[in-house]
Amino acid sequence: MLTSHFISYRQSQIHYYRFGPGPSYICCFHGYGEDGSKFGLFERELGASYTLISIDLPFHGKTVWNEGLLLKPAELLEIINSIIPKEKHIALMGYSMGGRVCLQLLASFPHRFHQLVLMAPDGLHKNPWQKLATQTWIGNRLFAFSMRYPGWMFVLMRLTGSLGLFNKSIIRFVHHYLDHEQERKILYQRWTTMRLFRPSFAGLKKIISDHKIPVLLIFGKYDRVILASHGYRLQKGIDRWVSVTELTAGHHLLQEKYKNDLLKAAQL
Repeated sequence: MLTSHFISYRQSQIHYYRFGPGPSYICCFHGYGEDGSKFGLFERELGASYTLISIDLPFHGKTVWNEGLLLKPAELLEIINSIIPKEKHIALMGYSMGGRVCLQLLASFPHRFHQLVLMAPDGLHKNPWQKLATQTWIGNRLFAFSMRYPGWMFVLMRLTGSLGLFNKSIIRFVHHYLDHEQERKILYQRWTTMRLFRPSFAGLKKIISDHKIPVLLIFGKYDRVILASHGYRLQKGIDRWVSVTELTAGHHLLQEKYKNDLLKAAQL
């Protein structure tokens, strides 16, 4: 049964959902603009064997984040450890942006986690725009300016789209999050706060191999935002530990119609 909880962390209130009474733990992380309730999709099938803990990330869901525009991986681990007993091994499950969170947690704390199940995961490729916007001072200032005055970006997108440099799916995706002032403001807050969650690709491969951690990657065959090719790159040379599954779907995988296929690919 879904239950909703808050815990205090410094000056913040962290909200999370708990699904199922099972003895093993899965810690779940949602996609951009979503919240932890999305993982209730799996409660009926997984609840007898697992307890799913699904945390609302800063500036998402019901979490009230008052620690400035920065979340460190070590701080997120502190939050996890305050919810899940330290002696319990944890599987990580993430969707889209939540996949990047899971990958960074694994890269930083491989002894705490024993398995990853990632759906359309961000974090397996470097986004140069995100790096510029969040990793450099001048880029972050430009990012803040652009979120207030985005007109020049729309002109640039139309130009590059007409030249075939961006596909229409990406342009629609960007417009979805940039057309409204409040959405632009919260995009700046979310991207900036999560800027340290950028795992090293080479480092991930070594950690997965050294610690023998199964990583199950699930992609939508028609996803134009997160491409399956990034998963195959990770799998190369460590295919004993990394599996890649492509579903007949787009980016939005956390839906009832894909549930059985997701569970089969996840091997849970």
